Amino acid sequence: MALGWVTERTVGDRSEGVVPDRSTPDGNHPGGGRFTSLGRRIRSARIDLIVAGGYLSLAVLVLSRLWAHPRSGYLIKSDQDQTLYEWFFALTAHKITNFENPFSTSMQNFPDGVNLMANTLMYGFGIPLTPVTLLFGPTVTFALALTLGLSGTAFAWYLVFSRELVTSKFAAAVGGTFCGFAPAMISHTNGHPNYVVLVLLPFIAMRVIRMARRVNDAPEHGTAPRPRDSIALGLLVAMQIALGEEPLLLFALSFAVFGLAYLRTRRAIAATLRTIARPVLLAALITLTLTTIPLWWQFLGTQSYGFVGHGRVGNDLLTLFQFSSFSAGGTFSFGPDVSINPTEHNTYFGWPLLLLGAVTAYFLRHERIVRAALTVIVVFIALSLGIVLFIGGFFTGVPMPWFVFGWIPPFNGMIESRFAMAAIPPIAIILTLGTQRAIDHRRTATTRWQPIVWFTALACALLPITPTMLPVVERTATPAFFTDGAVRRYISDGSVVIVPPPTPVDAVALRWQLDSDFTFPLVGGYYVGPGVDKSAHYGPVTRPTGNMLTLIRMFGTIPAIDPPARDQALADLRFWHADVVVLPPTTNTDALRSAIDQLLGLPAQQVDGVWLWDVRPLL
Repeated sequence: MALGWVTERTVGDRSEGVVPDRSTPDGNHPGGGRFTSLGRRIRSARIDLIVAGGYLSLAVLVLSRLWAHPRSGYLIKSDQDQTLYEWFFALTAHKITNFENPFSTSMQNFPDGVNLMANTLMYGFGIPLTPVTLLFGPTVTFALALTLGLSGTAFAWYLVFSRELVTSKFAAAVGGTFCGFAPAMISHTNGHPNYVVLVLLPFIAMRVIRMARRVNDAPEHGTAPRPRDSIALGLLVAMQIALGEEPLLLFALSFAVFGLAYLRTRRAIAATLRTIARPVLLAALITLTLTTIPLWWQFLGTQSYGFVGHGRVGNDLLTLFQFSSFSAGGTFSFGPDVSINPTEHNTYFGWPLLLLGAVTAYFLRHERIVRAALTVIVVFIALSLGIVLFIGGFFTGVPMPWFVFGWIPPFNGMIESRFAMAAIPPIAIILTLGTQRAIDHRRTATTRWQPIVWFTALACALLPITPTMLPVVERTATPAFFTDGAVRRYISDGSVVIVPPPTPVDAVALRWQLDSDFTFPLVGGYYVGPGVDKSAHYGPVTRPTGNMLTLIRMFGTIPAIDPPARDQALADLRFWHADVVVLPPTTNTDALRSAIDQLLGLPAQQVDGVWLWDVRPLL
């Protein structure tokens, strides 16, 4: 049996989730001639364009405040992530135009540098959009990634649903809308384009399903595995690796669970694996051929790392029933805020949607695809709850499945909260099938109240999670010292030491660096690299002088500056290969300037809005 949208029901009943005969348009109308077929295709394409335009308009609306200020706008809920991804896109363009090694850089964390392949640079998007970055700036590229990610992901799922699941394009559009604009997708839009540009995942699933179906049909129709199917699948997976590896792994796990739950029996599972083994292995070989060198560098190259520890980042059970602050229902939501952070609203489906999904799944419980979808929803939401169950912020002591799986590579490198995103397509499948049933019932039944009940319930479930426009603020202008080229006069072969050095908590200096067209390397930064024990570490391993400067900025108190402190400062500056120390306008500027004066025994100079110490003669 092929792994596809197939049920035990008759092949003619498409509303039951059956694959139609694609030898004729829309799975029916065997007659009609060439011109009739062409007319249906044109009408179908017109509807597809309307749906795509609707998705794009909704995505632009969600990001309208950022598009209104494409150079100075900043998604305030992104923390430092917008700065980071703008830096990624700008660095990609810089490396391409200067023919530099794309796998590592010393622009951050000087002199050790950063393993770029072990970070989420999204080369699959940044490289093709390099002309946009060069012409309009990295903020436009960032906004495009989010806009096309939301609308493209929605449209991709719409295409899969309309071709493989239902006949009604309206029903498919409902499912596509939820896949592209679910609360988790909107929250990640604040600063995680790698979790928003998920356009390729539905096509990967559709390619595997069609591959299985084609091979299974070989005895009857003479069709055999085609090399181009494997080539297409291999290219899709390789491209997704260049867009985001963690979403691909999460999707692969959920798709595997879905397939096992759909096939059910060992015999069916074994038969399906036998039929798709050769074409899938060929696709895997193609993927590895294209990605071996980047993956080797990621895991074994300079500044690679091992275990990624995130701490407790499971979802609170209460978030399943709440509304995200980025959705319409969040305006009227009550209860404690138990989210991990504003970019990780990975559940927040809301109780009306969960209620509708549960009732719909009950009435469609005889459908294998519904049962498989329900299995994925339950399994992956349970995994997303973390090691121990929390309810409303309270520790219950109840162990959860992640307690077992969270220590196994590669799971130990994933944020368990995001496993709930695997439930989005299965929920969309249930909503799509429910909508198709309601439409079919309206066409055939004598009573009309059932469709009215469905569409009313659907509106009540989806309206509270309708996305709102994301909040944007104006970012502070880059000091003229970096934009007018003055920094070049103080750089030889060393680095710029910002006071205090940038960290994942405050990475604004990355913007200053790209505004100066990467004319200088930075000490510190925001990235993922190895810690002292080779495990993953966010940002650099801090030095004593950097820690002291951070504390002075936080509290405004200068500790005793004695000879050991001065010696340590000089040792740290030598380690950083420092050329110049720069103090931009910040909190407790006077205290920081006094501390640096005492540490270096040099008076500060004021140049283009910053205080600086040229330490080249000193070192």
